[in-house]
Amino acid sequence: MKFHAALLALLLVTNAWPQAIPDYYTRSNFLSAPPATFEHGLLGFTNPANLAFLPKPELRFFWGTDGDDAVSLENWGAFSGIPHLGFSVQRQKFGGVGVTDFKLSAALGSPAFALGLGYGWSNGKQDALGREKLFTVGTILRPSRFLSLGLAGNFSVESSNREGVAEIGFRPFGTPRLMLFADAALRKGVDVSDAPYSLGGALKIVPGVHLLARYFDSDTFTLGLTVNFGRSGTGAQTHFDENSNHAFNSYHFRLGGAEPSFLPVLLSKEKRYVPLVLKGTVDHLRYQYLDAGTLRLMDILKDIRAAVEDPRVSALAVNLSGLRIRAEHAWEIREELKRARAAGKQVLIFIDRVQMTGYHLASVADRVALDPQGSIMLQGYALNRTYFKGTLEKLGLGFQELRFFKYKSFAEALSRESMSEAEREQRQAYVDDWYELTRADVCAGRSLTPAHFDSLVDSQTYITAPQALKAGLVDTLARWSDIGGVVQNLTGRPKSGIAPGRLFANALPAEQWGERPKIAVVYALGVCALDEGIKARWLEGVLLALARSQSVKAIVLRVDSPGGDGMASDLVAEALKKCSDSKPVIISQGQVAASGGYWISMYGDEIVAGPNTVTGSIGVIAGWVYDKGFGRKLGMTSDLVKRGEHADLGKGVRIPFIPWQVPARNLTEEEIEKAELAIRFHYDDFVKKVAQGRNMPEARVRDLAEGRIYSGIAAKALGLVDEIGGLTTAIEIAKRKSGMKTGTDFDIIEIPNTKGFINLRKQFSPVAASVSSDPTVQFIKFMLDMNGTPAPVLTPGTYPELD
Repeated sequence: MKFHAALLALLLVTNAWPQAIPDYYTRSNFLSAPPATFEHGLLGFTNPANLAFLPKPELRFFWGTDGDDAVSLENWGAFSGIPHLGFSVQRQKFGGVGVTDFKLSAALGSPAFALGLGYGWSNGKQDALGREKLFTVGTILRPSRFLSLGLAGNFSVESSNREGVAEIGFRPFGTPRLMLFADAALRKGVDVSDAPYSLGGALKIVPGVHLLARYFDSDTFTLGLTVNFGRSGTGAQTHFDENSNHAFNSYHFRLGGAEPSFLPVLLSKEKRYVPLVLKGTVDHLRYQYLDAGTLRLMDILKDIRAAVEDPRVSALAVNLSGLRIRAEHAWEIREELKRARAAGKQVLIFIDRVQMTGYHLASVADRVALDPQGSIMLQGYALNRTYFKGTLEKLGLGFQELRFFKYKSFAEALSRESMSEAEREQRQAYVDDWYELTRADVCAGRSLTPAHFDSLVDSQTYITAPQALKAGLVDTLARWSDIGGVVQNLTGRPKSGIAPGRLFANALPAEQWGERPKIAVVYALGVCALDEGIKARWLEGVLLALARSQSVKAIVLRVDSPGGDGMASDLVAEALKKCSDSKPVIISQGQVAASGGYWISMYGDEIVAGPNTVTGSIGVIAGWVYDKGFGRKLGMTSDLVKRGEHADLGKGVRIPFIPWQVPARNLTEEEIEKAELAIRFHYDDFVKKVAQGRNMPEARVRDLAEGRIYSGIAAKALGLVDEIGGLTTAIEIAKRKSGMKTGTDFDIIEIPNTKGFINLRKQFSPVAASVSSDPTVQFIKFMLDMNGTPAPVLTPGTYPELD
């Protein structure tokens, strides 16, 4: 804003444009309103700052008549732009002398403020008309949804000539329904009070149709009409002289990005369906390039919401062929499709080979289509775990389990050959909740009895396509290539498909002026560690910056983490606590948010979990791996000198090519006692903080703790979470708690929004990439890195993996 004011002052005190050349309004007579107020002006030709607001590439062609001669093309203009960059050509004829003006412009900025620069030159009879090469500076300031202010200054590079234009637009309702505007050109030798000006207004009759009127101080005026058809549009403007006589007309057409229009709705209402092809692995984030096999969960949820809001769409056709997804993420998509059905949209889901998770998702549909050669595998659910005690013995490695809480079973993978009773108890309770959720949803969706579902799981399991049709699990046998006919049978009439990217919510630009309120969705994904996984050091800085941001009204922290380093967890938790002092913080728990994952959740104003989220596990554990013949088997020995009773702790043989040192000895009794004190200290700290964050008595938290995992369903009943829902539920709660009114438009910013530029390891060493991402390898790496360190963490296998 300071720069905006300084530029205006500069324009008021400097020499202005010579009077001999055509004035600003003559040179820009194709404009129906000041460029800072309506339809991006002339794409940077008059005020280059407009290009910062241009959402898609666009081309506009204008031409003016000679009196009533509609075919005269002596005055025309071609204006083109892409976001932030534009090039324009305008041809004008004055007194039989023609000149062609060129303009190259660029801009940057935000929805609230933009700055643009342009360079213009001419050819033809420019000398006779006083044309000079121009350098243009333009700004547009939109401090609220009601107001838009523009300034443009033209500076000759051949002389001291200068000219400035100030403009203002006002929306009384804060929407495009009605807009009032005014502008003035500032020139030397003319008092500000006598400067040429215009004023007028624009009225939105229906979406995409605007009526405009503009009056000039010379007693001339224009009347205009613009009509948008979506990705194209047209318009006309009639110009009247000072005696109110018709002088000439100008016309234009545009091609480019989608704009609001009543025509697509009028012509295509409920005549389209949206094909959603969910082939690939569903994840929260993907790499920017060469990651076509990854589907972002947020994008899928947004596309379903966009289809619901689009009046052209009556059905969604979802292809689950080749889908790999976690159970909780599938449930979130299922819930979004359920909302679509409740809103009156019909849902068709195509499957070819699915298991429990895929069929659970498919069962929400109005109609399920199965490939004639497809199958359904209803085998039930299981949580499997691999034990390495025998492996360690064969390698000559010893392991000391430092476990002091009943259900905290992380170290069992190295200390046992099978589940402890406590481990079996908590896992069985989770699997039961998971199974019963699926059974209830499938039975409700497919009108089955629980006994029938149990029979399919226990007695039939593998179900061929004809068997599935007979059992009522699917409605028809068909291929995805025939999906148009299946949609027609479902809806009773032919439908044409529309890509998700062309849905109104995805394709139309924001019409609101200025910055819209924002909700930040911040991802805490992977192991809780300082510089990998959730990247706690980086994440702390992000959260503290969001706490200070005026435009971010609420924070949603999406947690999908099994825990890890308690220090990393606490770093993030304390940052969230500071955030909650200034704005709402809502936690959205994904597939797993337990142990350290629950630690970073506990200070949220509300915790939202899926029904089969693995959560809780309030506990701390440690383990000690040491050399019990390992070195001798490899022909390796170690020796040392020391000063300090415990200086040799952790010292031993180093494994070549692996950055790990195998401790030469087990812990002493004294060291075990000290380790127990440390573990109990961290546990007590964890419990106290949960009690504070959840506003629960500490004794109650201790009853629920001991490292026990819970499903989201069980956790809600016990008060460890507040709501059953997914990411969209958390965003809706954040919006409500931030004070936004119903119907308020807002933006979602995702942090981070990608995994990075490209996955080089996957591209150049796919085997290494696959090995490094294996849960068992990650578990072993964690044990090597955190050997002997108290940790709130779950072992892979405690929670459902990709199905």
